[in-house]
Amino acid sequence: MPLKIYEALRWASSFLKEHQRDENAAEILLCHYLQFSRARLLAEIRMELSEDVWIPFKEAIENHAKGMPIQYMMGYEEFFGRKFNVNSNVLIPRPETEELIVEAIKRKNKLWPDRKELSLVDVGTGSGVIAITMKLECPEIVASAIDISPAALEVAKENAGILRADVTFIEGDLLLPLIDKGKKADIILSNPPYIPDGEIETLSEVVSEHEPHQALFGGEDGLNFYRRFMEQFPKAVKSRALIGFEIGAGQGLPVAAMLKRVFPESIVEVVNDINQKDRMVFCQVLE
Repeated sequence: MPLKIYEALRWASSFLKEHQRDENAAEILLCHYLQFSRARLLAEIRMELSEDVWIPFKEAIENHAKGMPIQYMMGYEEFFGRKFNVNSNVLIPRPETEELIVEAIKRKNKLWPDRKELSLVDVGTGSGVIAITMKLECPEIVASAIDISPAALEVAKENAGILRADVTFIEGDLLLPLIDKGKKADIILSNPPYIPDGEIETLSEVVSEHEPHQALFGGEDGLNFYRRFMEQFPKAVKSRALIGFEIGAGQGLPVAAMLKRVFPESIVEVVNDINQKDRMVFCQVLE
């Protein structure tokens, strides 16, 4: 006997709760398989589900209970009001990275109120969310994105094509492609791997068993990539520049101290996210 929408949701929520997963995933997945908005889903709550919706929906709920992220099953995640394709070769974009972009745009507008054609490099781009969103929000930017993973760059290029963002993608290790060409950037943004290696046990298996470790872990204290950036910055940053990092909670002061050592005359700020955790560090390099 076919289930109605509300019955399917009731089953799925209860099943997910039993397996200690977020019950909201049920609504998101059902909207995806029905191609409904949430408002329409709630308006048609008594509608019967066809087999071709119920079967993949039930399978997806069971897979999520086992730890598979719903974004990888659906193939996308919303970010800054846009849909970005994702797969297991890239991190799933998080709301905290949206905050990095909002804060970066504020500082860019203050540092260069009139200047056009600023060069921006997004390092460790993954699915391309930072470079693509910055280009679409600030069309005057000349945007590039670097990643060491060819598989991640494929996803990023696909997203740039779908969203019609003019971004140059480069395969390479941190800022080395820039340094090798003798180029320097006005703006460098990065959400590098920053989880300390030892914290793998504390992560949900939704993250630790499915998202790429190369994009998650940053050495014993989580700060390895920031240290490598500091060695490269003098050769890759213009005399007036903006650097913006996403960081893990508790890493604000050590990352800010590193930046201050490299750029003693700069303005360095640790910025909290919406949950009042230190989540971003910005450095305004002044001539």
